[in-house]
Amino acid sequence: MSEYSEKMDKAIEATEREFSKIRAGQASPAILNGVRIDYYGTPTPISQVAKISVPEPRMLLVTPWEKQLVDTIDKAILAANIGLTPMKDGNCIRVTLPILTTERRKELAKIARKHAEDGRVAIRNIRRDANDALKKNKEISEDEVKKQQDEIQKATDKAIAQIDALLAEKEADILKV
Repeated sequence: MSEYSEKMDKAIEATEREFSKIRAGQASPAILNGVRIDYYGTPTPISQVAKISVPEPRMLLVTPWEKQLVDTIDKAILAANIGLTPMKDGNCIRVTLPILTTERRKELAKIARKHAEDGRVAIRNIRRDANDALKKNKEISEDEVKKQQDEIQKATDKAIAQIDALLAEKEADILKV
């Protein structure tokens, strides 16, 4: 049972990570988490080769630890196609987040709902795997199997409720003007 609870917790964490990548009008270093640069032949996240700070509510400041990476990071942010336009400023890069339109906010809310549904599906798959494992185990009585299935269902309901709460929070954040 604890094995499946851990898997459900990991599914919730994965959903949270996906939510952190969706920008909601305010700058967050997590927006650049998916952007990777070619660092000596290895795809590397920007956060491992530069300091990402938030000097203003709608601006990110990316300061590479090596000067020659400024151009590479600039190109990587443009190539990531996340709707951000970087501007080189000496040894650092300023990324100003555009103001979100109502249409874009609705689009982002739809994306958040999709990530939440993916999380719910992952949790339901974990529940199915747990129930299958119980049914295959011949050492446990039918009553015990039923009791375990009830516990698994409670854990599933709790995990899905957590994802729904995260979604409601993210949607409120996105749609707030």
